[in-house]
Amino acid sequence: MSHQVEVDQAFVQAPEHRPKPVISEAGGIPLIDLSPIFSDGAGTIVPVTLVQQVEAASRDWGFFQVINHGIPPELLKAAETAEREFFALSEEEKKKVRRDEKNPLGYYESEHTKNVRDWKEVFDLVLHEPSEVDVRGLELKNKWPQLPPGFRETFEEYGKSVEKLTFRLLELIALSLNLPAKRLNVFFEEQTTFIRLNHYPPCPYPDLVLGLGHHKDSGALTVLYQDSTGGLDVKSKSDGNWVRVKPIPNSFIINVGDVIQVWSNDKYESVEHRVSVNSARDRFSIPFQLRPASHTNVKPLEELVDEKNPARYDEYNWGKFFKARRDSNYKKLEAENIQITHFKRV
Repeated sequence: MSHQVEVDQAFVQAPEHRPKPVISEAGGIPLIDLSPIFSDGAGTIVPVTLVQQVEAASRDWGFFQVINHGIPPELLKAAETAEREFFALSEEEKKKVRRDEKNPLGYYESEHTKNVRDWKEVFDLVLHEPSEVDVRGLELKNKWPQLPPGFRETFEEYGKSVEKLTFRLLELIALSLNLPAKRLNVFFEEQTTFIRLNHYPPCPYPDLVLGLGHHKDSGALTVLYQDSTGGLDVKSKSDGNWVRVKPIPNSFIINVGDVIQVWSNDKYESVEHRVSVNSARDRFSIPFQLRPASHTNVKPLEELVDEKNPARYDEYNWGKFFKARRDSNYKKLEAENIQITHFKRV
């Protein structure tokens, strides 16, 4: 009996999207040392060379990895430990905090990407709970589990620390676009940022199944912590091949999302990525996704548009866009979910 029959067909990728047995780690995404702005002796002036590195990485890859980012290794270890302990709980215990149609936060084990089921389980929480039901009719209240002990405190501290780092990165992105450092901050005063905990169990069908299918991030910036297993693949803009992002202890992987692609009027591109499964080891990761306020209308920034470089996108509302994206995660839809390409001017 072939293993194609044994694996649930809902997980099986179309032949063109199945991972190759070996994926190169050579010539990987750029590594940027943030010690010029985070070390004890760092001044308030951001070195030009650092801005140039961020510009080149955002333009050429849409991804980069950062070290010496100011977040203590002990906090990263605590977050990874709490995540591992949560996913090790019984199904019955995890389902006490399962998400539902009204509240998309909490535990979930059957997400789809591009209409194919992912080989993973997740736990979602928001950084800031909105005071009322948001424009999408959703009630965003964190469903904190009783177990493991200290889970909530760990991730509240983790969220605050990564938020500070993310806003420094956002300032570097703004400077790299020749904008004032805080130019983009206004869009995040009522941010819809969320944190996801991912667990990718070992999978006996690494040639057929993906932990997370190929996709682009719809928000502004993603700041990802990953464990030592590895599995994140980024599509190289230069040759279209998949490149495996090598795990570096205590580092973060940063990628620009669709919102920054539109704001930058295509100077920076939100790049396709995916997660390959491992047949022997679990993989754990924690993406922090910086997202604007629901009422934000996203369009190319006027400072970056002129007669020679006209706006390449029509304006769209972030809250409505995200609701349409989220609906497709819940159930298999016949049509492709909404993309920024739908707002692209011909």
